[in-house]
Amino acid sequence: MTLAAYTPRSLPESLNGLFQLALDLRWTWHHGTDELWRALDSDIWDTTRNAWLVLNSVSGERLEELAADPDFQQHYREQIHAHHAFTEADTWYSTDCPGDLGEGVAYFCMEYGLSESLPLYSGGLGVLAGDFLKASSDLGAPVMAVGLLYQQGYFRQAISTDGEQLEFYPYNDPTMLPVSPLRDADDQWVRVIVPFPGRHVRLRAWKAQVGRCELLLLDSNDPRNEPGDRGITSELYTGDPEKRLQQEMVLGIGGWRLLEQLGRSPSLCHLNEGHCALALIERAFSWQDCHESDFQTARTATRATNLFTTHTSVASGFDHFSRSLLRLYLTPWLEGRDLNVDQLLALARISHSAPTTFADQAW
Repeated sequence: MTLAAYTPRSLPESLNGLFQLALDLRWTWHHGTDELWRALDSDIWDTTRNAWLVLNSVSGERLEELAADPDFQQHYREQIHAHHAFTEADTWYSTDCPGDLGEGVAYFCMEYGLSESLPLYSGGLGVLAGDFLKASSDLGAPVMAVGLLYQQGYFRQAISTDGEQLEFYPYNDPTMLPVSPLRDADDQWVRVIVPFPGRHVRLRAWKAQVGRCELLLLDSNDPRNEPGDRGITSELYTGDPEKRLQQEMVLGIGGWRLLEQLGRSPSLCHLNEGHCALALIERAFSWQDCHESDFQTARTATRATNLFTTHTSVASGFDHFSRSLLRLYLTPWLEGRDLNVDQLLALARISHSAPTTFADQAW
């Protein structure tokens, strides 16, 4: 799929502001625009609660009708004004603690539950991450979030006539999700590269606007990748340990590289669970390169501004990987570094009594 697939549809000139409103997920918790989307197509809105899908599905004739409807136009202008006022207003952060978070907070999580219109979550962890972004937006806190754009996400459940659970994975068509491709100065799709054994995986970058905050997303479904690698970001919480490790490399390593590629320099790094632990190592590498230092100095310099939240603080609640699998995947990443794979694995060993088992929460 090329960037051309994401060219916005044509709208009546007087309604062009609907693009901005539909792509700002603030409508998932502030409901002033609900009647706009319901007026466009009440069936789709009431079924999906997806403003971007409504805007891309409504007929041109209906748009022309609403462009000539004075009541709709008045409500539309009110919401455009309200959105502008929201973006320009003073916030708790700008008034009470301006600059306290420096260049901002990078927030990493495997899932985000903002709305059923963006199905990138399975349960409580994602809902908490979504609420964290919504609250950060309302407070004006400078948070930039990083996650994965899943082609299928978490499974949907049905019950058979025999009472058995059936799982199915609906396809998430990115053109119908409230996200947009990140473009560089040359209007090309922003891509990040992460080294894998014998190859490099290319990751496409996306953005979901969450009020005042940005949720940056990566996906591996790039035609330039090998077929197997295109499916790395297909399903959330796959049962295959190798694919889980691949996803965590994409999120942690690729996520931090994306921030750097965009010119972001967050002062704090907050991990919501251990799936994104490799972001801390990549962050230390970045500090090391910038200051022409060694890894241990970089690790010491950055660790005080790393935050970690765990929700299942028992061993069975974390991912565990074998030494052989980690060695296979981490060695290419560490090439040319003053940190070898054994030193890195020592940071994540569960205990000395289990020398071949490593957990991502221990980084």
